[in-house]
Amino acid sequence: MRLSIIMPVLNEAADIGVALQALQGLRARGAEVIVADGGSTDETVRTAMPLCDLLVRSPRGRARQMNAGSDGATGDVLLFLHADTRLPENADLAISSALALTRRKWGRFDVAIEGAHPMLRIIAAMMNRRSRLTGIATGDQAIFIRRETFDAINGFPDIALMEDIAISKKLRRLSLPACIRAKVRTSGRRWETRGVWRTIFLMWRLRLAYFFGADPKALAIAYGYRPPDE
Repeated sequence: MRLSIIMPVLNEAADIGVALQALQGLRARGAEVIVADGGSTDETVRTAMPLCDLLVRSPRGRARQMNAGSDGATGDVLLFLHADTRLPENADLAISSALALTRRKWGRFDVAIEGAHPMLRIIAAMMNRRSRLTGIATGDQAIFIRRETFDAINGFPDIALMEDIAISKKLRRLSLPACIRAKVRTSGRRWETRGVWRTIFLMWRLRLAYFFGADPKALAIAYGYRPPDE
């Protein structure tokens, strides 16, 4: 299976070089790296271009950017990776093996959240356990999807927030996720900057509101994102 790694970015000049350097070993083994830029005004594009196979420009919004990146992908499996998340060693082989052995249509990795606060380890463990129990994955867990499956469900819903939850629900109707125990490492910066407990309660409140039908655009504003249409 050929892997296409799609990374949505917006003004990531400080970190994009390191993020893409971490993928060069996978590129050397045949993986395709696609950067989907949402209108960066810094040096993100200039820094990314030599380190990826394709750079696409898209209207801002993580769902829109990931869909735009997938349009140019040639791989059999699409992996959606945040710029502050690092894949484990041999992630491509782990994905290929998991999909072949389970015959499932999509999956995700376990996650470890990096940072000094001891609660971050507990949060990550709870995320991994909840995902196994519910069949729902978050973007921090590096969701991967067979190409034909992604096309069959028309990609990510074009919503301002919770696009990972929304696509998980669609995918779960087709198969449970393949859950890889090898961990991706993601930054705990947003947790520590905003306050760990405050962020926990905010995320649960937003997810509960989404479950009861709240507008994702309003949830994005509550989370601190500027919705794509503004």
